[in-house]
Amino acid sequence: MKHQIWKTLFGIILIFSSLSLYGQDDLMNLLEESEEPLTEYTIATFKTTRLMSGQSVEIPAAGVLQYVISHRFARITSGFYDIFGLDNATMRMGFDYGITDRLAVGVGRSAFEKTYDGYVKYKLLRQSKGAKNMPVTLTGFAGMAIKTIKWPEPDRPNYFTSRLYYTFQLLIARKFNSDLSLQVMPTLVHRNLVATRADANDVFAVGVGGRYKLSGSLSVNAEYYYLIPGQIVSPVYGEKVRNSLTLGVDIETGGHVFQLMFSNSRGMTEKFFVTETTGSWLSTDIHFGFNINRVFTIIDKHKKK
Repeated sequence: MKHQIWKTLFGIILIFSSLSLYGQDDLMNLLEESEEPLTEYTIATFKTTRLMSGQSVEIPAAGVLQYVISHRFARITSGFYDIFGLDNATMRMGFDYGITDRLAVGVGRSAFEKTYDGYVKYKLLRQSKGAKNMPVTLTGFAGMAIKTIKWPEPDRPNYFTSRLYYTFQLLIARKFNSDLSLQVMPTLVHRNLVATRADANDVFAVGVGGRYKLSGSLSVNAEYYYLIPGQIVSPVYGEKVRNSLTLGVDIETGGHVFQLMFSNSRGMTEKFFVTETTGSWLSTDIHFGFNINRVFTIIDKHKKK
Protein backbone atom coordinates (compact mmCIF):
# COMPACT_ATOMS: atom_id res chain seq x y z
CA MET A 1 0.00 0.00 0.00
CA LYS A 2 2.77 2.41 0.92
CA HIS A 3 4.59 1.65 -2.35
CA GLN A 4 1.40 2.37 -4.27
CA ILE A 5 0.98 5.75 -2.55
CA TRP A 6 4.58 6.70 -3.30
CA LYS A 7 4.15 5.70 -6.95
CA THR A 8 0.99 7.81 -7.21
CA LEU A 9 2.69 10.84 -5.62
CA PHE A 10 5.73 10.43 -7.90
CA GLY A 11 3.47 10.27 -10.96
CA ILE A 12 1.63 13.45 -9.90
CA ILE A 13 4.96 15.24 -9.41
CA LEU A 14 6.13 14.19 -12.89
CA ILE A 15 2.88 15.43 -14.47
CA PHE A 16 3.11 18.84 -12.77
CA SER A 17 6.81 19.13 -13.59
CA SER A 18 6.20 18.50 -17.28
CA LEU A 19 3.29 20.97 -17.29
CA SER A 20 5.50 23.56 -15.59
CA LEU A 21 8.31 23.08 -18.11
CA TYR A 22 5.85 23.30 -20.98
CA GLY A 23 4.42 26.45 -19.51
CA GLN A 24 7.87 28.00 -19.16
CA ASP A 25 8.68 27.19 -22.79
CA ASP A 26 5.37 28.64 -23.88
CA LEU A 27 5.99 31.81 -21.82
CA MET A 28 9.51 32.21 -23.28
CA ASN A 29 8.09 31.85 -26.78
CA LEU A 30 5.53 34.54 -26.04
CA LEU A 31 8.22 36.86 -24.63
CA GLU A 32 10.46 36.32 -27.68
CA GLU A 33 7.54 37.08 -29.98
CA SER A 34 6.74 40.29 -28.08
CA GLU A 35 10.33 41.61 -28.23
CA GLU A 36 10.77 44.24 -30.96
CA PRO A 37 13.77 43.76 -33.28
CA LEU A 38 16.66 46.06 -32.38
CA THR A 39 18.42 48.58 -34.61
CA GLU A 40 22.21 48.31 -34.71
CA TYR A 41 23.89 51.55 -35.79
CA THR A 42 27.28 51.60 -37.46
CA ILE A 43 29.99 53.42 -35.51
CA ALA A 44 33.49 54.68 -36.39
CA THR A 45 33.05 54.81 -40.15
CA PHE A 46 36.10 57.09 -39.93
CA LYS A 47 38.37 57.78 -36.96
CA THR A 48 37.82 61.53 -36.88
CA THR A 49 35.74 64.35 -38.33
CA ARG A 50 38.15 64.87 -41.25
CA LEU A 51 38.97 62.34 -43.91
CA MET A 52 42.23 64.15 -44.73
CA SER A 53 41.91 67.84 -45.61
CA GLY A 54 38.16 67.56 -46.16
CA GLN A 55 35.29 66.57 -43.92
CA SER A 56 34.12 63.05 -43.12
CA VAL A 57 30.59 62.01 -42.10
CA GLU A 58 31.67 61.90 -38.45
CA ILE A 59 30.84 64.62 -35.91
CA PRO A 60 31.86 64.99 -32.24
CA ALA A 61 29.49 63.31 -29.79
CA ALA A 62 27.09 65.50 -27.81
CA GLY A 63 29.00 67.59 -25.28
CA VAL A 64 32.41 66.76 -26.77
CA LEU A 65 34.87 69.44 -27.89
CA GLN A 66 37.44 68.49 -30.51
CA TYR A 67 40.63 70.49 -30.92
CA VAL A 68 42.33 70.17 -34.31
CA ILE A 69 45.72 71.63 -35.14
CA SER A 70 46.87 71.28 -38.75
CA HIS A 71 50.09 72.08 -40.59
CA ARG A 72 50.92 72.11 -44.28
CA PHE A 73 54.48 72.70 -45.37
CA ALA A 74 55.98 74.05 -48.59
CA ARG A 75 56.56 71.79 -51.57
CA ILE A 76 59.05 69.01 -51.13
CA THR A 77 60.70 70.15 -54.38
CA SER A 78 62.20 73.08 -52.43
CA GLY A 79 65.02 70.65 -51.64
CA PHE A 80 67.37 70.10 -48.73
CA TYR A 81 68.04 73.84 -48.20
CA ASP A 82 64.45 74.20 -46.89
CA ILE A 83 64.40 70.63 -45.49
CA PHE A 84 62.04 69.67 -48.33
CA GLY A 85 59.51 72.32 -47.37
CA LEU A 86 59.62 71.99 -43.57
CA ASP A 87 61.13 75.48 -43.16
CA ASN A 88 57.93 77.07 -44.50
CA ALA A 89 54.68 76.08 -42.83
CA THR A 90 51.12 77.31 -42.72
CA MET A 91 48.85 76.36 -39.81
CA ARG A 92 45.17 76.04 -39.02
CA MET A 93 43.77 75.81 -35.48
CA GLY A 94 40.16 74.71 -35.11
CA PHE A 95 37.53 73.75 -32.56
CA ASP A 96 34.55 71.47 -33.24
CA TYR A 97 31.73 70.95 -30.76
CA GLY A 98 28.90 68.41 -30.69
CA ILE A 99 25.64 70.09 -29.70
CA THR A 100 23.80 66.77 -30.09
CA ASP A 101 24.85 63.40 -31.46
CA ARG A 102 23.66 64.62 -34.86
CA LEU A 103 24.48 68.35 -34.85
CA ALA A 104 27.91 69.99 -34.59
CA VAL A 105 29.46 73.41 -35.15
CA GLY A 106 33.05 74.42 -35.69
CA VAL A 107 35.35 77.43 -36.08
CA GLY A 108 38.93 77.79 -37.19
CA ARG A 109 41.67 80.18 -38.23
CA SER A 110 44.31 79.54 -40.90
CA ALA A 111 47.57 81.42 -41.30
CA PHE A 112 47.25 81.01 -45.08
CA GLU A 113 45.71 84.30 -46.28
CA LYS A 114 44.74 84.88 -42.61
CA THR A 115 41.47 83.02 -43.11
CA TYR A 116 38.72 82.49 -40.54
CA ASP A 117 36.14 79.76 -41.13
CA GLY A 118 33.05 78.36 -39.47
CA TYR A 119 30.62 75.57 -40.23
CA VAL A 120 27.48 73.66 -39.27
CA LYS A 121 27.32 69.90 -39.74
CA TYR A 122 24.24 67.70 -39.37
CA LYS A 123 23.99 63.91 -39.60
CA LEU A 124 20.82 63.30 -41.61
CA LEU A 125 20.97 59.50 -41.83
CA ARG A 126 22.92 56.82 -39.96
CA GLN A 127 23.99 53.50 -41.44
CA SER A 128 22.19 50.72 -39.60
CA LYS A 129 20.80 47.20 -39.75
CA GLY A 130 18.11 45.32 -37.87
CA ALA A 131 14.74 46.99 -37.33
CA LYS A 132 15.91 49.90 -39.50
CA ASN A 133 18.07 49.12 -42.49
CA MET A 134 20.00 52.10 -43.85
CA PRO A 135 22.90 51.35 -46.25
CA VAL A 136 24.77 54.64 -45.80
CA THR A 137 25.47 57.50 -43.43
CA LEU A 138 24.52 60.92 -44.82
CA THR A 139 25.83 64.16 -43.31
CA GLY A 140 25.16 67.69 -44.52
CA PHE A 141 27.86 70.36 -44.28
CA ALA A 142 27.57 74.14 -44.69
CA GLY A 143 30.60 76.37 -44.16
CA MET A 144 31.71 79.96 -44.58
CA ALA A 145 35.21 81.44 -44.79
CA ILE A 146 36.59 84.96 -44.87
CA LYS A 147 40.14 85.89 -45.78
CA THR A 148 41.49 88.91 -43.89
CA ILE A 149 44.84 89.36 -45.61
CA LYS A 150 45.54 92.97 -46.60
CA TRP A 151 43.93 94.03 -49.87
CA PRO A 152 46.65 93.88 -52.57
CA GLU A 153 45.21 96.71 -54.69
CA PRO A 154 44.60 99.76 -52.46
CA ASP A 155 43.40 101.88 -55.43
CA ARG A 156 40.42 99.59 -56.01
CA PRO A 157 37.36 99.34 -53.74
CA ASN A 158 37.63 96.61 -51.11
CA TYR A 159 34.18 95.31 -50.17
CA PHE A 160 33.67 93.09 -47.15
CA THR A 161 31.52 90.70 -49.19
CA SER A 162 34.30 90.18 -51.73
CA ARG A 163 36.27 88.35 -49.05
CA LEU A 164 33.56 85.76 -48.33
CA TYR A 165 33.39 82.17 -49.54
CA TYR A 166 30.73 79.50 -48.92
CA THR A 167 30.80 75.71 -49.10
CA PHE A 168 27.94 73.21 -49.21
CA GLN A 169 28.47 69.45 -49.18
CA LEU A 170 26.62 66.19 -48.89
CA LEU A 171 28.87 63.56 -47.33
CA ILE A 172 27.72 60.03 -48.18
CA ALA A 173 29.66 57.14 -46.63
CA ARG A 174 29.36 53.42 -46.14
CA LYS A 175 31.34 51.18 -43.81
CA PHE A 176 31.54 47.91 -45.74
CA ASN A 177 33.27 45.97 -42.99
CA SER A 178 35.53 46.58 -39.99
CA ASP A 179 38.40 47.55 -42.32
CA LEU A 180 36.98 49.41 -45.34
CA SER A 181 34.98 52.65 -45.47
CA LEU A 182 34.28 54.74 -48.59
CA GLN A 183 32.81 58.22 -49.00
CA VAL A 184 31.45 60.39 -51.83
CA MET A 185 31.27 64.21 -51.45
CA PRO A 186 29.20 66.27 -53.94
CA THR A 187 30.50 69.81 -53.32
CA LEU A 188 29.59 73.40 -54.17
CA VAL A 189 31.97 76.26 -53.40
CA HIS A 190 30.62 79.78 -53.94
CA ARG A 191 33.15 82.59 -54.38
CA ASN A 192 31.78 86.13 -54.12
CA LEU A 193 34.78 87.56 -56.01
CA VAL A 194 36.45 85.89 -58.98
CA ALA A 195 39.37 86.98 -61.16
CA THR A 196 37.48 87.42 -64.47
CA ARG A 197 33.99 87.09 -65.92
CA ALA A 198 35.07 83.78 -67.45
CA ASP A 199 35.53 82.27 -63.99
CA ALA A 200 32.48 80.76 -62.29
CA ASN A 201 31.31 82.06 -58.94
CA ASP A 202 29.71 78.69 -58.22
CA VAL A 203 32.23 75.87 -58.54
CA PHE A 204 30.99 72.29 -58.55
CA ALA A 205 33.22 69.35 -57.64
CA VAL A 206 32.82 65.70 -56.71
CA GLY A 207 35.02 64.26 -53.99
CA VAL A 208 35.72 60.60 -53.32
CA GLY A 209 37.72 59.10 -50.50
CA GLY A 210 38.19 56.16 -48.25
CA ARG A 211 39.90 54.48 -45.35
CA TYR A 212 41.39 51.02 -45.04
CA LYS A 213 42.37 49.79 -41.59
CA LEU A 214 45.69 47.95 -41.38
CA SER A 215 45.61 47.36 -37.62
CA GLY A 216 43.71 48.48 -34.55
CA SER A 217 45.47 51.87 -34.52
CA LEU A 218 46.68 52.37 -38.12
CA SER A 219 44.82 53.00 -41.36
CA VAL A 220 45.62 54.35 -44.84
CA ASN A 221 43.42 57.13 -46.23
CA ALA A 222 42.89 58.75 -49.62
CA GLU A 223 40.92 61.79 -50.77
CA TYR A 224 40.36 63.20 -54.28
CA TYR A 225 38.31 66.16 -55.53
CA TYR A 226 37.40 66.30 -59.22
CA LEU A 227 36.60 69.76 -60.57
CA ILE A 228 34.11 69.88 -63.40
CA PRO A 229 36.12 71.38 -66.32
CA GLY A 230 35.67 74.94 -67.56
CA GLN A 231 34.71 76.55 -64.26
CA ILE A 232 38.08 78.08 -63.29
CA VAL A 233 39.98 79.68 -66.16
CA SER A 234 42.34 82.12 -64.43
CA PRO A 235 45.56 80.87 -62.81
CA VAL A 236 46.05 81.09 -59.05
CA TYR A 237 49.38 82.64 -58.03
CA GLY A 238 50.44 82.22 -61.65
CA GLU A 239 49.72 78.47 -61.81
CA LYS A 240 46.98 76.34 -63.32
CA VAL A 241 44.29 75.04 -60.97
CA ARG A 242 44.27 71.25 -60.62
CA ASN A 243 42.29 68.52 -58.91
CA SER A 244 43.22 67.90 -55.28
CA LEU A 245 44.69 64.52 -54.31
CA THR A 246 45.76 63.63 -50.77
CA LEU A 247 47.21 60.35 -49.49
CA GLY A 248 48.02 59.61 -45.88
CA VAL A 249 47.66 57.54 -42.74
CA ASP A 250 45.69 57.75 -39.48
CA ILE A 251 47.49 56.79 -36.28
CA GLU A 252 45.36 56.46 -33.14
CA THR A 253 47.12 56.82 -29.80
CA GLY A 254 44.50 56.76 -27.09
CA GLY A 255 43.09 60.29 -26.84
CA HIS A 256 44.79 61.56 -30.01
CA VAL A 257 44.44 60.77 -33.70
CA PHE A 258 47.43 61.79 -35.82
CA GLN A 259 46.85 62.18 -39.55
CA LEU A 260 50.02 62.32 -41.67
CA MET A 261 49.63 63.12 -45.35
CA PHE A 262 51.07 64.17 -48.69
CA SER A 263 48.95 66.45 -50.90
CA ASN A 264 49.20 68.72 -53.91
CA SER A 265 47.01 71.17 -51.92
CA ARG A 266 48.40 73.61 -49.38
CA GLY A 267 45.21 75.15 -48.02
CA MET A 268 43.11 73.54 -45.27
CA THR A 269 39.65 74.94 -45.99
CA GLU A 270 37.39 73.98 -48.89
CA LYS A 271 37.92 77.31 -50.63
CA PHE A 272 41.62 76.49 -50.97
CA PHE A 273 41.89 72.76 -51.59
CA VAL A 274 38.82 72.46 -53.84
CA THR A 275 39.20 75.61 -56.00
CA GLU A 276 42.83 76.72 -55.61
CA THR A 277 45.01 73.60 -55.73
CA THR A 278 47.93 74.22 -58.10
CA GLY A 279 50.42 71.44 -57.34
CA SER A 280 51.04 68.53 -59.71
CA TRP A 281 51.77 65.03 -58.44
CA LEU A 282 53.54 64.24 -61.73
CA SER A 283 55.92 67.14 -61.10
CA THR A 284 56.20 66.23 -57.39
CA ASP A 285 54.67 69.59 -56.40
CA ILE A 286 53.60 67.96 -53.17
CA HIS A 287 53.19 69.25 -49.62
CA PHE A 288 53.73 67.20 -46.48
CA GLY A 289 51.28 67.93 -43.69
CA PHE A 290 49.52 66.62 -40.62
CA ASN A 291 46.41 66.99 -38.45
CA ILE A 292 46.39 66.35 -34.70
CA ASN A 293 42.94 65.63 -33.27
CA ARG A 294 42.21 65.67 -29.53
CA VAL A 295 38.79 65.42 -27.88
CA PHE A 296 37.60 66.68 -24.49
CA THR A 297 34.28 65.85 -22.82
CA ILE A 298 32.82 69.19 -21.74
CA ILE A 299 29.34 67.96 -20.81
CA ASP A 300 28.70 64.22 -20.36
CA LYS A 301 25.23 64.13 -21.89
CA HIS A 302 25.18 60.33 -21.94
CA LYS A 303 25.83 59.90 -18.22
CA LYS A 304 22.97 58.16 -16.43
CA LYS A 305 21.37 60.25 -13.71
